[in-house]
Amino acid sequence: MKDWKSILCSRGLLVLDGAWGTEMIKRGLILGECPELWNLNRPHDVRAIAASYREAGADIILTNTFGGNPFKLKKANALSKIRQINRRGVELSKEVSGDSLVFASIGPTGEFMEPLGIITEKQMITCFAEQVIAFVEGGADGVIIETMTDLNEAKCAIKAVRENSNLPVAVSMTFSKGRMGFATVMGTGPQQAAIELESSGVDIVGSNCGFGIEDMVGIARIMRSTTSLPLWIKPNAGIPKLKNGKTVYPESPEQMARFVPELIKAGTTIIGGCCGTTPRHIQLIAKKCHIYPVR
Repeated sequence: MKDWKSILCSRGLLVLDGAWGTEMIKRGLILGECPELWNLNRPHDVRAIAASYREAGADIILTNTFGGNPFKLKKANALSKIRQINRRGVELSKEVSGDSLVFASIGPTGEFMEPLGIITEKQMITCFAEQVIAFVEGGADGVIIETMTDLNEAKCAIKAVRENSNLPVAVSMTFSKGRMGFATVMGTGPQQAAIELESSGVDIVGSNCGFGIEDMVGIARIMRSTTSLPLWIKPNAGIPKLKNGKTVYPESPEQMARFVPELIKAGTTIIGGCCGTTPRHIQLIAKKCHIYPVR
C-alpha cells in the first residue's frame, strides 16, 4: 500500500482520473447492463480505461467497483460473484497503475435507510464491508466513497472501511443547487458534510458529480472554510444535455482546465473529473496543476 500522504506532501497537488461510466459507454456498455461485470467479462476494456488515465497524468486511479455492492449486484444476478468482481476491479487498475495510487470506488446502494426506508445501519455496514474485504485482497491503496447524497449511508461505508481494513478513506458528496444554495437531495449542505465527515475520522473530504467545474469552485470554498483535510473535487464536464437523442457533456478539456486555478485558490488539493470527462480532460487538468508550486 502506497503512502498517499507523503505523495501529496511532496507534490502539493494530486490529479485524479476522469469518468468511467461514459468511457465504458463509448466501448459498448448498454443501458441496463451491469458495468462491474466487465471486470470478469471484459477485463481488457477495464484495464485500458485505467491505463488511459495513468498515461494522461493521473496520480490516483479509481476502480470499476462503483456499483459493486450486494444490493446492486443482486439485481444483476451477480451476488455470488461479489468478492471476485470487487477484487478483480482493484487488480485491473493496479496492473496498469505504475507509480499512481489506486483508490477503490464505493458508490451509493440506491436503497433508503431507516426511517425513510427499511435498511438498517447494521445491514448497510455489512453491505459495504463485503466490498472492502475484496479491496484489501486486491491490494487497494485507499477507498473513495463517492457520489453520496445520504450522509448516514456515507458514514456506514466509513465504518465498513475502518472495521475491515487500515486503508485511508475519502468521502465525496454530490450536491444540487437550489434557492438556498448547495445541498444534497437529503438536505445536507457542503459545510455540514465537511464537519460531520471530518468528525467521522475520514482522511479526505470532497465533492463529485452534479455540476461542472465552475460551480464546484463555490462548493470547494465552502468545504475548505470548515475543514483542514485534503479536499477532493471531481466535477462533471458540464451539465448534461440531450443532443440527437444522446446525453452529451458540453465542457471541453480546454474549458475545464481554465477553471483549475480557481479550484486551487479555493483550497482544492486533489482534482479530477467525473461524468463526461475523458483522458484529454485529465491531461489538461494535470498540466495546469503541474505549473503551480508545491505548497
